Amino acid sequence: MDPTNHFYGHSRILSRYCGLPPDDPPRIGGVLQHGWTFVHGYGIGHKLTSGYGKYVWSDVVRRRGIAHGWRDYTVIGAPWNYLLELEPEEPAPAREGTIFYPFHGWDRNELLGAHDRLIAEIRATEPGPVTMCLYWLEYDQPHIRTVYEKAGFRVISHGRRDGDPGFLYRQLAELRRHRRVASNRLTSAVFYGIAAGCAPAVYGDPMLMAGVNPLYEGRDLVPRLYPELHGPSVELAVAREIAAAELGRSYLAPPEELRLLLRWPVPAEVS
Repeated sequence: MDPTNHFYGHSRILSRYCGLPPDDPPRIGGVLQHGWTFVHGYGIGHKLTSGYGKYVWSDVVRRRGIAHGWRDYTVIGAPWNYLLELEPEEPAPAREGTIFYPFHGWDRNELLGAHDRLIAEIRATEPGPVTMCLYWLEYDQPHIRTVYEKAGFRVISHGRRDGDPGFLYRQLAELRRHRRVASNRLTSAVFYGIAAGCAPAVYGDPMLMAGVNPLYEGRDLVPRLYPELHGPSVELAVAREIAAAELGRSYLAPPEELRLLLRWPVPAEVS
């Protein structure tokens, strides 16, 4: 199985939803989209060809992929949709404050940006308490983490994306305790927050990843694609409509159908 299918515990969530052992998910015969993208569903490291199965979140992504010249797409909806089905929201105290996801680097590219300027923008925008959720790379760097801690923000990390089956469960719990979700880039976390009941915002210094072509990462393109989702205040009804489309909410399949799409076996107790 492609190792990225395990990112954020996606394969485990789908296996649990299908009534199969979450700790030992069956093989997926292709590559599962693991994060929101404004292009064909996959990142710079995936050089996929025709004939290789591509399991993606939405028809939006499928159409972009076909325009790119790729085929063999199956739209199943984001694993986040299935997690929401598995973990229905229970009565809880009133939501409070904002959880902010600053744009992050990754294993091969360092993050470049003005953290002090971002902090000033957040302070000027958010009326309540702020939780800064850092990607593990930035969280593990004291010179970045402490900048936000000294600003008076609660600073957390959901964990590492690979090998951590609890990542999305922790993210869901955090989103459900906050009234707003915000970021300086339009990312998966913003769409997840909208689906989990948060009011979204996208604003602040967009930052960069060192050595990555700005055209590829979409820093200037994405705000033009989705101007409705950018700004310190966003119309919630419009945001929910866009999030539902990008997460493929209407493609959420019942367990029996999802097993067929993934070519997974029937659970022993129902076989």
